[in-house]
Amino acid sequence: MSKATTSPFSFEFFPPKTPEGAQKLEQVRRDLYELKPQFFSVTYGAGGSTQDGTLQQVQAILAEGHDAAPHFSCIGATRESVRAQLSQFKAAGIRRMVALRGDLPSGHGTFGEFRYASELVEFIRTETGDHFHIEVGCYPEVHPQAKSPEADVQAYVAKVKAGASSAITQYFYNTDAYFRFVDEAYKYGADIPVVPGIMPIISSTQLMRFSDACGAEIPRWIRLRLQSYGDDSASIKAFGLEVVNDLCDQLLTAGVPGLHFYTMNQSTAAKQICHHLAHTV
Repeated sequence: MSKATTSPFSFEFFPPKTPEGAQKLEQVRRDLYELKPQFFSVTYGAGGSTQDGTLQQVQAILAEGHDAAPHFSCIGATRESVRAQLSQFKAAGIRRMVALRGDLPSGHGTFGEFRYASELVEFIRTETGDHFHIEVGCYPEVHPQAKSPEADVQAYVAKVKAGASSAITQYFYNTDAYFRFVDEAYKYGADIPVVPGIMPIISSTQLMRFSDACGAEIPRWIRLRLQSYGDDSASIKAFGLEVVNDLCDQLLTAGVPGLHFYTMNQSTAAKQICHHLAHTV
């Protein structure tokens, strides 16, 4: 699909664990294809626990005529295992990936031969040249395991200098954090496109849980409003839609290179936001 026919949007899925989940995701994919996204990414479990499911979903999306990128984490990997995986990706017709360090699985005592995502990016470039468009992750509000904000920016800059093509952020609801991060990275020569990650708000308990785990800040006014709705899911979704529509409006107006939606394998909220943006931007 040519760039001219795509929207500025991309979407993330996770590999379904049940036949019912797989069937539902087929419909979700079809719903989101209507938006002509740039690509879809598919996540990768700790230690490669969903590796086969990731590749299956990516191959299904490619077979249906859309671009797709597997997440690819290097924790516990060897150079030989990564080399084999790259060959498999090439054979499958994959041209884009999201390169990540990944989380140490429970009980896993070693990093393997790669300690940082920057080392993975460098190895992929050495092995495959420019064959792959390599996305990397970044944290406008600072990675929860970073020693300091400065160390976090430097870790990101290292990934860019290793050969990253573009970046996708952790989700956020404070645009100042995004713009400050991009400006700071740019000072160090890290000038690749940085696409904001967008988390639709469809469940307050789910959002609180995810945000506590990944270090994304929920502004106090949003948190209090969500808490005030209690179990009123309709009000939570309506308020969430309003908040995220406004966030995306601000970002696109400021000229961000795209928006990457964390769908949680659901299409309704993402479609509502994208349809709103299509009419306002």
